[in-house]
Amino acid sequence: MKDQNYHIPVLHREVITGLGIRANGIYVDCTFGGGGHARSILEKLDENGRLIAFDQDEDAIKNLPTDSRIIFIPQNFRYLQRFLKLHNISEVDGVLADLGVSSHQFDKAERGFSTRFEADLDMRMDQRQTLTAFDVVATYSELQLHKIFEQFGEVTNAKTLAKTIVEVRETSSMKTTEAFKNALRGVVKGNPKKYFAQVFQALRIEVNDEMGALKELLQQIPDLLKSNGRVAFITFHSLEDRLVKNFFRRGTFEEIEDNPFVMTKKMNVLKAITKKPIEATEKEKMENSRSRSAKLRIAEKI
Repeated sequence: MKDQNYHIPVLHREVITGLGIRANGIYVDCTFGGGGHARSILEKLDENGRLIAFDQDEDAIKNLPTDSRIIFIPQNFRYLQRFLKLHNISEVDGVLADLGVSSHQFDKAERGFSTRFEADLDMRMDQRQTLTAFDVVATYSELQLHKIFEQFGEVTNAKTLAKTIVEVRETSSMKTTEAFKNALRGVVKGNPKKYFAQVFQALRIEVNDEMGALKELLQQIPDLLKSNGRVAFITFHSLEDRLVKNFFRRGTFEEIEDNPFVMTKKMNVLKAITKKPIEATEKEKMENSRSRSAKLRIAEKI
């Protein structure tokens, strides 16, 4: 049963145009979700074209169209090359990744992603994994928590927040979203809604190792893309966008030293097509609030 409201694809037209789809090509949608982008890719493919769809969330398979040209792989995109090899695919014409959380995941209260609903503090995108947001809150050290909230949530008082969590968990359970928020009301800075959105984002990124998975995915792209093949990434916060931007520009996450005595310069086979990220139009932002923070970057293999 397909859920039409599962996830409205962000920057839909821009993505499909930017990928420059070849009718007989092989494409990968790393984040199938509601299948909005995938269906548009399939429309551009002929009978010889193929689409490989990845999604670690078991709910996504319900949105799979009946189409012999699509292969669904219920795994995290960090295992991209491994599973493509199992299907005898060594090169592809294009890769799409729409990062972050789908509207469906936010709207399904029991998943614990949203600050709006009372639910267990869960936040696992892949229900097969064991680590939950509650485990992070209940077991991580003060220093670990401080680092997570500062880096992944850009929380202004990350140090105070971490200290408070460690103190509160000695006497109170923070197993649910409401219990967690109520225990921390005293340290909220500024707008509570925005504050907890940042805190929840940090926990979600940690639980799902989103930055680690993104790095692993990006590193596989140069070898996987055919010549003139394209890659399109939609990011939703500055940490992701920075990683994608730097990798497209330099082909590495390391800072490249400008040393005249060192001749070993890493060859970057990717060329950024978008000098600046493409953002949603005002019309799309009005129609789909999720698109407000979306940034699309496209690169091509040279």
